[in-house]
Amino acid sequence: MKKIIILGASGSIGTQTVDICLKYPDEIELVGASVGSNVSYLKDLLSKVPLKYACTKEKCEELKILYPNTTFFYGDEGLIRMTEVEEYNLLVNALVGFSGFKPTLSAIVNHKDIALANKETLVVAGDLIKQALKENDVTLYPIDSEHSAIFQCLLGSDKRDVKRLIITGSGGSFRDLKRDELKNVSLEDALKHPVWNMGNKITIDSATMMNKGFEIIEAHYLFDIPYDEIDVVLHSESIIHSFVEFKDGSLMAQMSNPDMHLPIQYAILYPRHMESYSYNQLDLGKLGSLHFKEMDYERYPLVKIAKEVGKFGGNLGAVLNAANDKAVELFLDGKISFLDIEKSVIDTIGHAKYIKHPTLDEIMQSHKWAERYVRKMWNQ
Repeated sequence: MKKIIILGASGSIGTQTVDICLKYPDEIELVGASVGSNVSYLKDLLSKVPLKYACTKEKCEELKILYPNTTFFYGDEGLIRMTEVEEYNLLVNALVGFSGFKPTLSAIVNHKDIALANKETLVVAGDLIKQALKENDVTLYPIDSEHSAIFQCLLGSDKRDVKRLIITGSGGSFRDLKRDELKNVSLEDALKHPVWNMGNKITIDSATMMNKGFEIIEAHYLFDIPYDEIDVVLHSESIIHSFVEFKDGSLMAQMSNPDMHLPIQYAILYPRHMESYSYNQLDLGKLGSLHFKEMDYERYPLVKIAKEVGKFGGNLGAVLNAANDKAVELFLDGKISFLDIEKSVIDTIGHAKYIKHPTLDEIMQSHKWAERYVRKMWNQ
């Protein structure tokens, strides 16, 4: 039985993970969940599942009274403490942002396997995470649809035969606009993703395609493939989630309708392809055709920047992540324009102090420095 703790249970990935846990009570036991400030969601979840552990952003005495059999943790420290308990064997990290990094590392050190949706974990400290995985004999299962696709395509293959990984991307909310048409785009339009239903932060990252830059870095660490052998192709339908190209010229792809239940479920129940919570059959006859376009790095400069940051490594992943996080936050708050997100990231990377082999403390400091730099850049 998979005994699971979900971090970020009230978010998009988290709620879909809960769906899957409830569908397979004989396969999965939901041991604990964190919900940030969404106490109402936690109450609803506790009415269905007798969680042993729960974590909220702030203390809530009412929860202790209503649910005396549940142990409650609070804040960022609570996320760490929940990963240290004994009664689970798989951490599903569905947190958005840098707050997901330390809990992942803590769970690994405590010999728990990871199902990872939190991009920041590998972007900010891929080298430290990989070392911890090896030292603690822990397995990491990717949840992102792109990395789940690559993971599935590589099963049974020799990595020496891989020529390149090809990550697909929809192009985001503004994929049909040219760069000079992006100057006055609105927040409302930016949040209208043409295919996926995601949280605000991830939807904006999709519009800038910074998410693809992050996914390149993640793919490098997940599959031990050099950056020069990881490419991106634009694919508007989001039916093929990624390709693996082999040296003999063959391409292997994983296809499905755009539904995150599938990669979440596969990460949790690996290696089984059990009936999906929201089984949505792909009808090739009705689909008719698929479309692909070469990646345009002039149109989406953050993808190129992220790839270069990945090659340098060191503390620059932390800088990249923090600059993007803060810039997206300012855009969502109406403080800067859409194109100012790119400007923030590029300028911050250009002024960062490079540390080739950073310690954990230096990674944390680099992240805080980049956040301060972006705030100061826009007088915030």
